[in-house]
Amino acid sequence: MITVHHLEQSRSQRVLWMLEELGLAYELVSYKRDPKTWLAPAELRKVHPLGKSPVLQDDTLVLAESGAILEYLADRYDLQRSLSPQPLPVQAPERLQYHYWMQYAEGSAMPPLLMSLVFAKVRKAPMPFFARPVAHSIVDKVMKTFIGPQLRLHLGWMEQTLNQSAWFAGERFSAADIQMSFPIQAAAARAGSMADYPQLQAFLARIAQRPAFQRAVQRGGALDLLGGTR
Repeated sequence: MITVHHLEQSRSQRVLWMLEELGLAYELVSYKRDPKTWLAPAELRKVHPLGKSPVLQDDTLVLAESGAILEYLADRYDLQRSLSPQPLPVQAPERLQYHYWMQYAEGSAMPPLLMSLVFAKVRKAPMPFFARPVAHSIVDKVMKTFIGPQLRLHLGWMEQTLNQSAWFAGERFSAADIQMSFPIQAAAARAGSMADYPQLQAFLARIAQRPAFQRAVQRGGALDLLGGTR
């Protein structure tokens, strides 16, 4: 029996979506974030030592990290290879793109988005009135000189890719698109206007129309990725 330990407003939404795409039955154990810290509750440490989500249990196997979970589900249950590359040479473009975007989502795309969230929290954090101008000045400078340019760089790269193909690993929807959904959703919530990225907007619209995506939202809840910064 597959069990997903699911934290609200988190990356684990992708695991639910993958399971729905594969048509697999699973048990959902949901956890609420701490309303003040926005962190996962301590109960998750009983499931995995890091206390993070998602965590997948499949019989005796316990597996963390959304990318690793998606690849495991594809390897074990996607017998028709509908969400992963067909048995191709390792240098085939489709396979290389698939593995690239599976790694890129968390390795390159998410760090500037997380930094944006952290600095937004710093800006809104309570502090002595005399420290506020200094803190705000530091936050604004980092956002202007580093985080903002990095976000535009990565969003431009994703936009360029989807200008060349319908999906991230080519013309066929795959688990790479499921993996890439979270950073794009996070960018749409945190990075301001997406008007300069019509292909990314179209990507979000396309995935929202997928029945499996809709079922995942029904079970796990809709994402609101502002992270308590409002």
